[in-house]
Amino acid sequence: MESTRIAALLREGEAGDQVAVAGWVRTRRDSKQGFSFIELNDGSCMANLQIVVDADVPGYADVIGDVSTGASLRVAGELKESPGAKQRFELHAASLQLIGTADPETYPLQKKRHSFEFLREIAHLRSRTNTFGAIARVRNTVSRAIHDFFQSQGFLNIQTPIITTSDCEGAGEMFTVTTLLRESSVQNPVSGGGRDRTSLDTGHSTPDFANDFFGKRASLTVSGQLEAEIYATSLGPVYTFGPTFRAENSHTPRHLAEFWMVEPEVPFCDLEGDMQLAEQFIKSIVGVCLDECRDDMEFFNQRIEKTVLDTLHNILEHDFRHISYTEAMAIVTATDRDWEYPVTWGDNLQAEHERFLTEEHFRQPIIVFDYPRAIKPFYMYCNDDGKTVRAMDVLVPRVGEIIGGSQREHRLGQLDVRLEECGLDPAEYWWYRDLRRYGSVPHSGFGLGLERMLLLLTGMQNIRDVIPFPRTPNHAEF
Repeated sequence: MESTRIAALLREGEAGDQVAVAGWVRTRRDSKQGFSFIELNDGSCMANLQIVVDADVPGYADVIGDVSTGASLRVAGELKESPGAKQRFELHAASLQLIGTADPETYPLQKKRHSFEFLREIAHLRSRTNTFGAIARVRNTVSRAIHDFFQSQGFLNIQTPIITTSDCEGAGEMFTVTTLLRESSVQNPVSGGGRDRTSLDTGHSTPDFANDFFGKRASLTVSGQLEAEIYATSLGPVYTFGPTFRAENSHTPRHLAEFWMVEPEVPFCDLEGDMQLAEQFIKSIVGVCLDECRDDMEFFNQRIEKTVLDTLHNILEHDFRHISYTEAMAIVTATDRDWEYPVTWGDNLQAEHERFLTEEHFRQPIIVFDYPRAIKPFYMYCNDDGKTVRAMDVLVPRVGEIIGGSQREHRLGQLDVRLEECGLDPAEYWWYRDLRRYGSVPHSGFGLGLERMLLLLTGMQNIRDVIPFPRTPNHAEF
């Protein structure tokens, strides 16, 4: 008999059905009347399935002692209506197969609350907890909703390079990809001799990237935007969805070295159209998660952050407010508050300012547009005032910035001015300049970090907890 997922069984099963399930034990308790209750979870939903195992089940006495928290089982039997109010059914076992044991003395996930800090140390096991199982299911739903949204609107999904020779953001915070490193012949003083196979050396102080695999310096991408523009100005609206990397030595709960980004690019689209698309996109994802992940979302609202559902419903029920950066800065600087990071016009808004604007001043998501030219990348369209660019950030409660985008600079002359302003060599962007030489059109796009979206949806406070395997400074295990 094939195993049935517990979520499907609880949703579609009928009393009297003969079924089999497989999963991991959450708890076991034994009755003095000679039978045991086992709570089994297979990861398909938040709920456990209660298994009733009578002592006359074949092999009961031989295996029941090893059925402890964390062990894996396969159980077959009859589905019966549960006398308890919390669940429709329980499974009365006819057979019980112990697949894998879990030593109760060493298994770290016993039935008690564990801190998120502790669970990060055992990231290979934390997905078995209620919280991280729910995050994984919501993350899966969001990923599918992203594709569904853009596919339904006629966008093409394209795959942009993970290895690149251009810096989209111009900040230089990129991981170098190279084959120049080789093992050092220096002896390992700890081991007492021999080659130290963990010590690598380039052979010279400055790597000669002309002799490297790609013939020039290559890095892990910080964004697929520039390459996406190629296809947007050839085939129409496109989007890319994949991993991006930032070599930013940040230890804050808002930053990762590896994260996932979705980046649409739309030709014949100005900043206003870009802002409308961003709002529709966020509302679509929120709506899908509220509809399809009800139990998980209720769990987050009860156990993680009691304002999650109110915040999400507020997003669906209100149009996003649009204010200029200058207006936003005026509100922040006029507020009688001791900011941790005081700002004036020309500075980046910090997380505390973004949260103040969305949580206290406007009490809803906002879109801030027309940022100072000096703090934005070279590819953003320059306004006629000479001071600002057609950039926009979508700010939401608790998270702050969740989307950053802009109308792209499609005028070759102005693009060259910006490249020079940003200290970038136009020759390195020859192909990007060609897009402005041959059939250039106004176009716009944005980037949304999947993990930022998950912070909004789940109420989790640390971005390291909404990605399966966080990559941060000094941490790349699992």
